[in-house]
Amino acid sequence: MASRKPDARPIVAVIAFLVIAMCVYFVILGRLAYRMFEQGTAMSIAFGVGIVILPLLGVWIVVSTLRSGIEHQRMAADVVGLGREIDTDPLPRRPSGRIERDAADELFAQIKAEWEADPSDWVSTYRIARAYDYAGDRSRAREMMKRAAEQYREAKR
Repeated sequence: MASRKPDARPIVAVIAFLVIAMCVYFVILGRLAYRMFEQGTAMSIAFGVGIVILPLLGVWIVVSTLRSGIEHQRMAADVVGLGREIDTDPLPRRPSGRIERDAADELFAQIKAEWEADPSDWVSTYRIARAYDYAGDRSRAREMMKRAAEQYREAKR
């Protein structure tokens, strides 16, 4: 039986809605900043500068988050294409759907040995990042996923 690819349209629609809402928000903030600058007092100009800087920071956060998400999706697709995805289907799960702790720790030990054999391989680094996530260590998972992304970009050059 062929596996079906999940429908990404709802996620794309939510992202599009949020980006449009953010654009409207930025227009409103831009008008408010303009009014602050028009007043000409030191305090209103300082507030105006703050009103301009915060949306720019927001844009940077949104763009970097979307870029990371797209890159992680590409990495995941490439890992599947290489036949090296982590098969968690046979592992026992809690009622919440999370993998049982002992099974996650055992899976982590196996994948860690693979990664230690070749830490420069982006696929192994991606897999250990996923294993950290399954084991519940989110901070190390994020750290290793950043490393995997760097290695992935380097390998694609």
